[in-house]
Amino acid sequence: MHEPARPSTTTPARYGDPLYRPTPIQQPVMLPGELPPGVEIVTLPGGYRTLAYTDPATPSAAAPAVQTIPRWAKTTALLAPTLGGGIAAAGFGISYAAPGVLAMADALWAAVALIATGALAPLAFKVAWGSGGGRQAAPVQHITQNISATGLFGKATGTLNHR
Repeated sequence: MHEPARPSTTTPARYGDPLYRPTPIQQPVMLPGELPPGVEIVTLPGGYRTLAYTDPATPSAAAPAVQTIPRWAKTTALLAPTLGGGIAAAGFGISYAAPGVLAMADALWAAVALIATGALAPLAFKVAWGSGGGRQAAPVQHITQNISATGLFGKATGTLNHR
């Protein structure tokens, strides 16, 4: 058999070649707890063990799927205390306003009586004094006023017309 040639001083050294010079550097060993997420120790078909990235697309059976909360649910959850606080404030205000509302009801009935009296007064006057005794009503006068101005702060001029 043919034996491989040994390197001479003129031949460059081939480090890592197990026939000539084995590599003197030992690779550091990582503990499984030091591995970052997505990296695992795998065994290759040739028997070598090495680090490899794993596919993060495959879901883990231990971790349940995370569902996001819809925007409408977040908005509703934020509005619910506000609406409840507004209803509570309205109830509190009504409880303080109730005595005033009851007193105002009497004043409103007095206002209704005053309006009814005002509406019935001309009718009562006409019944009491008759139709006016043949007097004719005075003619209606019409007054027209025209005002004009130039600009926002300009001097205004106007005319007054009697008909």
